[in-house]
Amino acid sequence: MSLAGTWAVVRQAAARLVLPLVLLYAVMVGLGMLITRVVDDVWPLTVEDDLNRQLVTERGGTSDAISKVFSTLADTHVVIGITAVIALALYVTSRNWREPAFLIGAVAAQSIIFVLTTLMIDRERPAVEHMDVSPPTSSFPSGHTSAAIALYVGVGLVMAARCTTRRGRWTWLALLVSIPIGVALTRMYRGMHHPSDVVGSLVNATTVLFIMARGFLDRTVHWGREKVGAVREAVAART
Repeated sequence: MSLAGTWAVVRQAAARLVLPLVLLYAVMVGLGMLITRVVDDVWPLTVEDDLNRQLVTERGGTSDAISKVFSTLADTHVVIGITAVIALALYVTSRNWREPAFLIGAVAAQSIIFVLTTLMIDRERPAVEHMDVSPPTSSFPSGHTSAAIALYVGVGLVMAARCTTRRGRWTWLALLVSIPIGVALTRMYRGMHHPSDVVGSLVNATTVLFIMARGFLDRTVHWGREKVGAVREAVAART
């Protein structure tokens, strides 16, 4: 690719991916500051601890085991491993880079924004017994929930797009959306996050999915050699 072509791709990436992600980061920091410094004494934030304490009373037996499974599905090493395997499978079965790029980009971007947000927002975890070891990050937002949404909902969107029937599309979406829902409930159940931490993760991950889908799954958006080929086809069509 020529220098001009490379520069065009860089500008396109900045406009379609980098700038929206920077804006999302600003929104996440603003949301975190709002929750922790402005409306922390306003309903419903005033009853968050009550919900966490209520969940503690539900602990025990099978519920603990189920919560451990869902929490593990969103552990960092598990998410990285599943993302790598599925991204490779998507490429092998389609020989197209777009779906793997969408999935890897979504998981990576949500993680970067999550980490940078925790550096700016200092929030203690719920004042209940924690069932997991607390990572050295702020409670806002929930990294497990954000990663689960980006990965499992991202896979659901790709598989739904591949399906030729409405029932198949909704089956894939329902199946894979249920995992991050379980993760979100689990992280509160295990005392690791406030409900508003989970809401923050929903904002982070769903926005990242939209940005990445707009950048990679939209086939009208051409990148690199695709863009050069599209321009040549357009010129040829006019002559």
